[in-house]
This record gives sequence, C-alpha cells and structure tokens, in this order.
Amino acid sequence: MTHLQGTRSVNIVRALYSNAEANPQQTAIIIAAGRDKQGQRQYDHFSFEALVQQANQLARGFHEIGITRGERTVLMVKPSFEFFSLMFAMLKSGIVPVLIDPGMGLSHLKTCLAEAEPTAFIGIPKAHAARLALGWAKDSLKTHVTVGPKLGWGGHSLDQVLAMGQNNPIDGVADTQADEVAALLFTSGSTGVPKGVIYQHRNFQAQIDRLRERFQIQPGEIDLATFPPFALFDPALGMTSIIPEMDPTRPAEVNPESIFDAIERFQVTHMFGSPALLNRISRAGVEQERYFPSLKRVLSAGAPVPYQTLERMQKMLPPEAQIYTPYGATECLPVSVTSGQQILEQTQFQTAQGLGICIGEPVPGVQVEIIPINDEAISDWDSVTPLPEGEWGEIVVAGENVTSAYFNRPESTALAKIQDGDQVRHRMGDLGYFDDQGRLWFCGRKAHRVITEQQTFFTVPCEAIFNTHPDVYRTALVGAKSGGKTVPVICIELESEAQLPPDQVRLDLLELAARYPHTQPIRIFLIHPALPVDIRHNSKIFREKLAVWATEQLAKRQQAIQNPLTNISRQIFKRLKGRSS
Repeated sequence: MTHLQGTRSVNIVRALYSNAEANPQQTAIIIAAGRDKQGQRQYDHFSFEALVQQANQLARGFHEIGITRGERTVLMVKPSFEFFSLMFAMLKSGIVPVLIDPGMGLSHLKTCLAEAEPTAFIGIPKAHAARLALGWAKDSLKTHVTVGPKLGWGGHSLDQVLAMGQNNPIDGVADTQADEVAALLFTSGSTGVPKGVIYQHRNFQAQIDRLRERFQIQPGEIDLATFPPFALFDPALGMTSIIPEMDPTRPAEVNPESIFDAIERFQVTHMFGSPALLNRISRAGVEQERYFPSLKRVLSAGAPVPYQTLERMQKMLPPEAQIYTPYGATECLPVSVTSGQQILEQTQFQTAQGLGICIGEPVPGVQVEIIPINDEAISDWDSVTPLPEGEWGEIVVAGENVTSAYFNRPESTALAKIQDGDQVRHRMGDLGYFDDQGRLWFCGRKAHRVITEQQTFFTVPCEAIFNTHPDVYRTALVGAKSGGKTVPVICIELESEAQLPPDQVRLDLLELAARYPHTQPIRIFLIHPALPVDIRHNSKIFREKLAVWATEQLAKRQQAIQNPLTNISRQIFKRLKGRSS
C-alpha cells in the first residue's frame, strides 16, 4: 500500500480512518434497499472498514485514470454507499468534488457546470446522458466515470476504477493544507443563480468541530440523514448514517412511515430534517400518537421552523430530547443555534408580534456583527461601524468555518465578502439584530425586503403576523408592480384542511394587518395554490417568482376593473353558447 501522510495537513478523512481503526466492524452506513416479497423495508449495511477499503481502492483507481489532486470533479450520484466512498476517496486524495443539486433546473445546471470548469465527471447513466445531450461542461471535461451501466459515451465504469485499485490501494490521506481547496458546493439559488462556494479543508474541519462541540455528539450515535450531503460528516464524527427510503429532493412529500421505520428499527439518536419534512412527519406522528424514546436531538435548518411544527415534534420525543434550529448557510455553517424549547417557551410570542425569529446565540468560534443595510460592496472592514444592540441591520460573520470566496464569481465575492486583515468576513445577505440577552434575531433576506415610496417592509416580521391565522399554512411578502409603483403583497398558501372560505381569510388578514404599524399599509392578499420552494429543503420560498406572479394577478384585476362590459359580454356569450349546445 502507498501511504500519503502529512504531519501538518488538514483533512476530515483522517477522522474516518481513526474511527475505522478503533471500531472497524462498527456500521458506518445503512441504506434503504427496497422491499422484500412481504413488502417489508430492507436495508444494506456497510462497516467503517468496508468504507475505508473502498475509498482506498478508488483513490488508486483515480490515480490510474488521471484524476489527480486539485482537479475539480463533478459528482452526480444518488445517495448510496458509492456516494460516500467516492466523496471520501476524493477528499482524501485532494481531488475537489463539485456538488450541485440536480433539481435546480437545467439552465442553472448548465451555467453552474460551465462556471465550475470541471475536468472530470462521475455520475449515474442518467447524468451522463444529460451531460451529452445538453453540453454540460463540454469544453473542460476530459475524464468520465459511470456509476452503473456504461453506454456509448466512453470513459470508465466504477467497477473498472475499483478493479484498478484492488492490488495496490492508497491508504492514508494526502497532505492537504488548511487553505487548500477541498470542494466546490453550490448554493440552492434561492435568491438567483446558484453560486459555487469554495470550501477549504479548514472550513470542513471547523464545521465538524463546531457541530461536535455545540451538540455534544458522541461516537457510536445513530444519525437519520434525510439530507445526504450533511451525512458526510457522520463517519468523521464516528456516527452511523441511516439513509431512509425517500427522495431527498422532495422532503415535503416523504412517506412518514419510511422515517418512523428507520427511527424505530435502528434506535436513531440524532436526526436532521428540513422544516418541510418535520411538518409532514409531525402531523402524521401526532395523529398516530407515535413516540420515539431513542431520539436525543433533532436538527432542522434551511428555513425558519414554524412553532406549530416544533410543538408537534416535541410531543413525539422524550422530555430530555431537544429540537435545535441551527442558523447558517452553504457559505458558513453553523452560525448560531436556538432550541425548540426556547422558541416555544419564550420567543414565539415576540415572533407573533412581528419582532423577527430568534435564531439563538452564536456558536463558539464564530463572530457575529450587525452592520447598516447596504446593497453595495464593502472592501474593507475598517470602513464599517457595527450597529449596537437592538438596531436592525445586516448579519456579518467570521470564523474558521466561514468560506472566503465564490468560484469564478468575482462580483458575487465582492458583494458578499469583506476583508478584515488576514481573515474574510461573510455578509449573510440576511437582516437581523441582537437583543439584550445576546441572542440573534432573523428578519428576512436583504434581497427580499420590499421598498415602497412610504416605507420598507421586511419579510419575516410581516409574514409572522399573518401566519398566526389557523387556516394559513405559510405566507410570503413580495413587492409587486402596479401602476408603475411597487406595492406590498402577501401571497398566501392555505392549510390543506382550511375551515373558512378564501374571501373570509382575506378579511381576517386585513384585520390582522391593521393591528400593527409595520403591516397597516398592506392591503393586498393573494391566495396561491402552493408557494414555490427550493429543491434542497422544500422550505425556502422563491419570492422572486412570486413577485412576477403577483404582478400578473394585479394586472388581471386592473384589466377586469377597466373592462367590466367586456367581461359581462363574455359571461353572457358563454351562457348563450351553453344553452344552444
């Protein structure tokens, strides 16, 4: 075996090796594998030793086919043992994986892949077919690996790559340095075209350290990973990852029984789920009176978690278990953490009054400041005067887990990053403030604030007022165009079992708006069948799309008002036509 060890290097795969050496037969990954003849769910089990062995073989195979350290390599593989072993083989070799959500849309996919300029592509047959048909990264790619049947596009199959590494696998880890590029992870694109975030090895290591310290995660715990990329941390933390039977791109549509089966069968202690997933399983769980005594903690991120969802989830957990809602982004995670208990017992009442959502205290090692709202680039931290406690502004963070740049996006980097001596501070693009207890509050995305001639409206403080209505599932504040001006509009998604007719809900919301100074000017409420959300968590609302839709709806209303006779004539014509037929 060839050894690649560095005395001063940083690489999270070292922790995987340590865990494999200490407990080689401990199960590292358990993956849903369909149903048996009786319809029972089946699972495949893989040990830490098996994971390390396959990663070592792949590392040698990559070397043989010419995928080397520093090469950006697209990975489009479904959640599987192969996904984990490929990721760890690349990270340990210094190869730079490029991860992109396939559900972001074909045009975004093509743009992101062109920007990433990858030289290698590892994917399932469907991904390769799309790559060829749509010309993804055609000018930069030179090496291809197919996970599954290889058709007419050349390159190598995964089996061939593994075979090349069987006789002389590469053990150990390359001497990757702290500031060396580790991966390229694309954002969800909730406020525009997704951006490739440059992860350095120190960022990954700091993330693992922060997660372990803040949540007191212990080796041997069992994690239910409903968002597979987050599960990549599990082997480094000594945890067993459970990949349940579900489509990770549609967490809002998960079958609750798939989640319940995995929790009960494997005595899951730790779970991550998006707010949309928790909403779905908590409704079913409370209805069925399910109870999960093995769970120690539940994490949810990607968007604010409604207090109703937290209440339902808590009913299914033992009293000592905690629900946490960590705040962060692809560019830096975690930033701060609050608990469901704190929200339910203390802060939800302030949220319902329009004071924002409490996102907790900053995690140790992360510095958080609030600065005046500014849409322009800020080149130097010395030019900034942070705001005092209680004043609303833009959230800025710094720390080892904070990334420094976007790939091939100098303008985006300039807008999001502030140089501060030897470190780079990241502008979250979120608005908030600190309260007198040192807790951070979230007031919405900077890009989503609605600026009118009279005042500026912030999404979360406004939406929270209307979300208290029992027939409202969620709302979204957008700025629509009407008569050449921007007007605030609330788009409403009703509960599936709403009791009141839509017109009555609108009247109720109008009354609610009149009670609070910051919502009094809002007069327009549009009911939408299902608010558009991100593919990653099914929770972030695409307000840009809704603003276009709302503008169209207002134009139709205006047209109807201006042409009442035309509309009446159309109705009479339809009735006469119906009688004649």
